[in-house]
Amino acid sequence: MEGHRPALGILRVGSMLGRWMPPWIGACIASLAVAAGLASASQAQEATSAKAPPPQEPGYLEPASDPVLGTAFVRITTPGREISAQTACGLDYCRHRYSSAQAWNADQSLLVITAGCPGFCFLDGKEYVPLFWRPSSRAECEWHPTDPTLMICVTNKEIYSWEVRKDIKRPIYNSQDYTGLRFGPSKGNLSLDGAKLAVRGVNRLGEEVVFAYDIAESKKYPDIKLSALKGANSYCTIAPSGRFIFCYQEHTEDANAAYVLTLDGGLVQHWPEHHRPGHGDLTVDADGRDIYVGISKSDPDKFHVIKRRLEDGVVTNLLTRSSAQHVSARNIKRPGWVFVTFGPSVPTGRRAKGWAPYIQEIAALRLDGSGLLREIVHTQSAKHNYWSEAHASPSPDGSQVIWASNWGRPGGPVSSYVARVIWEP
Repeated sequence: MEGHRPALGILRVGSMLGRWMPPWIGACIASLAVAAGLASASQAQEATSAKAPPPQEPGYLEPASDPVLGTAFVRITTPGREISAQTACGLDYCRHRYSSAQAWNADQSLLVITAGCPGFCFLDGKEYVPLFWRPSSRAECEWHPTDPTLMICVTNKEIYSWEVRKDIKRPIYNSQDYTGLRFGPSKGNLSLDGAKLAVRGVNRLGEEVVFAYDIAESKKYPDIKLSALKGANSYCTIAPSGRFIFCYQEHTEDANAAYVLTLDGGLVQHWPEHHRPGHGDLTVDADGRDIYVGISKSDPDKFHVIKRRLEDGVVTNLLTRSSAQHVSARNIKRPGWVFVTFGPSVPTGRRAKGWAPYIQEIAALRLDGSGLLREIVHTQSAKHNYWSEAHASPSPDGSQVIWASNWGRPGGPVSSYVARVIWEP
């Protein structure tokens, strides 16, 4: 219920001996398992989840563990390093794209690196060694949520599927009636069944529009004129259920509002408050209803992590004020949780009354409003620019999480890291 502040629960992710895991995991997991339990907000303030002194930066593919939480992790990229026989990453950063972008394919056999790579650099999804590279086609591509062989791509006038290992592209939709088609841009995902997506573009009349497309039915839905919505469009995406289109509009430089539309363009919801929520991701709740989970930047829950139902706008408070920067729900095969990236500081100090104590950290947060939170790993990401932000994104089953870090050096090179998440029974 809106305005309710749940107790803040803490559950650290520890090791589980006897379960299969890659050799590098077994080599460095600490023999640590902290029992699950709920704690009050005051107890949480005294938790030992504060930022640890930066440990030595691990080498490429060398086993490492978080000095406070004991979580095993590994560095999987190095800026400037050859990532295949054909190409190398840039010198400034070599990392995954964003928190709400799926880094792993459906069966987690592949992981894609696109930021800093001159195209698409594909790694083994469990051992993280480079496998192959594909040059950029200027398309926006996202993994198909159920077919591990495919990405779905949008380029200027076309939607197509891409079988990445064989480098085979098959047209899905092509039209001369539109230009500048975009998958989002940047924040687009497919519906959970992989059937639908939302595409933004410009029609023959020069109008900016968005439309839904059903891949399974080869059906294009009507154009929705974005000029009918207040402000300039930031992005549009399909809801996980495929029932709605969700659009973010920039009303002013300091106000970003959301619209929820039917696939035919009917207005379902307008959230005029600035980022209530924002910097988040779409998923489904326990009852199967679409929700947006992110950080509120408006009263009455400013700086809280909240979820908001698309169909009626009902808000549930998930976490008290904190330094949360981004929320990801890419753990699409492990529902009921989201992954939260916490930044380097909070405006009034780490120990400020009522603020959650998590600093430079990734944690999994329950969606049921209980406040239960699983601490996973510290990011060691020092504030500098967009590409130095951690942008944690989990694998589909939630067993791995990727993030970016400059390892405490503002302006230093940014690499990607992966932690293994061990879920206690």
